[in-house]
Amino acid sequence: MLLETEFLKAQAPGAVFVSTLALLGLFVLREALFQPIQDHGYPSPVVRVSPYELDISDIDAVKEIHRVGGHYRKADFYNNIGHRSIKTLFSTTDPHYHAIRRRLLSAGMAHTNLSTVEPLVYDRLQLTMNQMASEMRRRGVVDVFKWWTFMATDVIGELSFGQSFQTLEHGEKTQYVRDLENVSSFMAVRVTFPKLVEYSSFFPIPILRRVQQAGGRMAQYAQRAIKNYQSMIDKNPENPKQTLFTKMFNSGPDGLTLAEITPEAGGYIVAGSDTTAITLTYLVWAVCRNPAIRDKLVAEVNTLPSDFNKDHIRDLPFLNQVIHEALRLHSAVPSALPRAVPKEGATLAGYNIPGGITVSTQAYTLHRNADVFPEPQSFDPSRWEEPTKEMKHVFMPFGGGSRNNSSVTGVVFWSLIEEDEE
Repeated sequence: MLLETEFLKAQAPGAVFVSTLALLGLFVLREALFQPIQDHGYPSPVVRVSPYELDISDIDAVKEIHRVGGHYRKADFYNNIGHRSIKTLFSTTDPHYHAIRRRLLSAGMAHTNLSTVEPLVYDRLQLTMNQMASEMRRRGVVDVFKWWTFMATDVIGELSFGQSFQTLEHGEKTQYVRDLENVSSFMAVRVTFPKLVEYSSFFPIPILRRVQQAGGRMAQYAQRAIKNYQSMIDKNPENPKQTLFTKMFNSGPDGLTLAEITPEAGGYIVAGSDTTAITLTYLVWAVCRNPAIRDKLVAEVNTLPSDFNKDHIRDLPFLNQVIHEALRLHSAVPSALPRAVPKEGATLAGYNIPGGITVSTQAYTLHRNADVFPEPQSFDPSRWEEPTKEMKHVFMPFGGGSRNNSSVTGVVFWSLIEEDEE
């Protein structure tokens, strides 16, 4: 790796790093979001962000790195996201394992299955609107991020475990939600200093102990919830309450065991709660601060029938443009997506990169490429009236190759406008 490091220093522009610096990881973590966007002022679209990692914003290179069926596996970074002994769809770096697990879990995310849970989402949304209206009457202001977080957590909990956390009903965080926040906030430390976490049982550090206890409680809750849902299926196998994992319980030897479903369900909650809440909060903020955009959007959604559904929402062009623009500027997952260069090496953006080096792409830089998005810092939904191929290629608000959930976001935003009109 020494030769590879010297190669990177000679070839790729970037800051000067001292490889023996003990806090290198912390520095990289702090700079991960903002330094690449500044450093990409270089003529080169490749920036060295550490001795063994390159940040890449070249469009063709990004397409190659995230190409379906490509050879850029997830970097070892992902091994530190969760418990090392448990592999999930999110944390595995094994392409074969990932493909099998994704095929099994994709049934729950299919359009037909999501349609069956649409009423559940709408019911939670209506309760969210009622709680926001109540807070507005009491305080004169609304903490929209709080309520979006409660809504997203309750919905994802019900879709994953078959039961809501009922944070919307109580209007306050449950123990599980507090544990989720502790574990999520510690994620950056976990992936940056994995050895610290590995040896945490030997160090009486309060924060490490709290996170360990929180993780233990979350695991116990998940196990109980999944077992309870299994009991519900056993009692009513013909018409069970639908979740993202229902078909996995009924797939026989081709399905997943309870022990395998539990961490996957927990991963969905971690990945789906904050991201949804952040996206919706920024969307509301961006629209409310621009009266012209707000008024045009209100006029469009007022054309919806009273019994609208997600198919009606797909036919609202301006609403979808607003959603895309909000996701561009305020992506829920704007940070690096590290991938390992194949062992034979690769040529990306004109650079010959040795095998094993980590190459990262991230939405924060890609979504602010002025050649693709003129005046990139401006919130301009009209840019999505006729998106170019380049815009589509670099648009990755939830990670490379993922699809945005604009229909669900649209339902939420329409209801918010309806509440405001009343």
